[in-house]
Amino acid sequence: MSKPIIAVIGRPNVGKSTLFNALAGERISIVKDTPGVTRDRIYADITWLDRQFTLIDTGGIEPENGDMMLTYMREQAQVAIETADAVIFVVDVKTGLVDADYNVADILRKAGKSVILCVNKVDDFNKFMNDTYEFYNLGIGDPIPVSSVNRLGFGELLDAVIQAVGERTAEETEDDRPRIAIVGKPNVGKSSIINKLIGAERVIVSDIAGTTRDAIDTVVKHNNEEYVFIDTAGLRRHAKIKEDIEHFMMVRTVAAVERADVVVVVINAQEGVTEQDAKIAGIAHDAGKGILIAVNKWDAVEDKDDKTIYKMTEKIKQVLSFIPYADIVFISAKTGQRMNKLFEHIDAIIQNQNLRIGTGVLNEIMMQAVSLQQPPSDKGRRLKLFYITQVAVKPPAFVIFVNDKKLMHFSYTRYIENKIREAFGFAGTSLKFIIRERGEKETE
Repeated sequence: MSKPIIAVIGRPNVGKSTLFNALAGERISIVKDTPGVTRDRIYADITWLDRQFTLIDTGGIEPENGDMMLTYMREQAQVAIETADAVIFVVDVKTGLVDADYNVADILRKAGKSVILCVNKVDDFNKFMNDTYEFYNLGIGDPIPVSSVNRLGFGELLDAVIQAVGERTAEETEDDRPRIAIVGKPNVGKSSIINKLIGAERVIVSDIAGTTRDAIDTVVKHNNEEYVFIDTAGLRRHAKIKEDIEHFMMVRTVAAVERADVVVVVINAQEGVTEQDAKIAGIAHDAGKGILIAVNKWDAVEDKDDKTIYKMTEKIKQVLSFIPYADIVFISAKTGQRMNKLFEHIDAIIQNQNLRIGTGVLNEIMMQAVSLQQPPSDKGRRLKLFYITQVAVKPPAFVIFVNDKKLMHFSYTRYIENKIREAFGFAGTSLKFIIRERGEKETE
């Protein structure tokens, strides 16, 4: 079951990124006392009272001038409406109510989105408490005073978040059809891929009406199996600054990836792989989703020879070196070239994501690996590996019991991973390793 998506929105310089970082428990976003400086990671998984949700920071949006404020705030609110289960609407107690706050409140109220009104910068509750009451005028619920800098008021805020998202619907929890997110930069052909799949199969089962957080979900039937494709195609409203387009795209990508079982990262064959492609793939990797890299528009690449695919593959592996397990398929949504291969890869990835390996077999592989390459040592103390067992799927997760987990260097964990992959493949899925000392619990 996917985690609820919570978007943090508000006008520039109200402290969205500071709140986001404090809730995430680490400094993820860049924070300065200047509007519009968020350029780093914008999402984090949060746990509160045994409930998990994904928090998205929509900071980093700064109009060029005052006349553009309303346009940008509408864009930001619209993205939150389309992607999130609930919204934390951040306002500034020191600045007080401004027109932009009223405008966003109107958008959220009309959309019927669950809203948690967060009054930030209440650094002294005795001094500023009366000022928070002004925000009742927004008419979207009780204002919750917090201080992101001093980490005050978070308990009440997070309680309100959990109450707002409630329990996921039975339809969502019981739907076991594979969900495939098609992600990538604008204009790489994401919608064209889905349209081609629909046209090739000629058996659209239905078009699911977009919910407030979904772009387009389409059910396609292939070999008597149904697949739900999540299209994250571009903005329906124009944005005037390139960074804003990228930011909105990343917000939608995070939400789509969270809901998916398999993520197809689409790369434009004419442009080649880029840093932005790596950011998008990184979102899927961090979430532990199955990943397939689809190089689209292969028909448009001129002067191809027998080495072109090899060179492109090597470049992709170099830039996306953090996902060596991902398969690469070269396709053309325009001509239909190799489009049938997508389902073959998707089916294989789903199978690998759910693959369970017996404990006896795993320990035999690990012992053979240890005999071939001695574990590392430090100051005369050598690492000993006692036992390995699989504890989860989607992605497959393994616990390794050792004598001292400080001695378990990342490189040796990767060595064990490679040996497991040599035996079972696990193409298209990441593997998670949890290092424990004897006596610790096997599960997280």
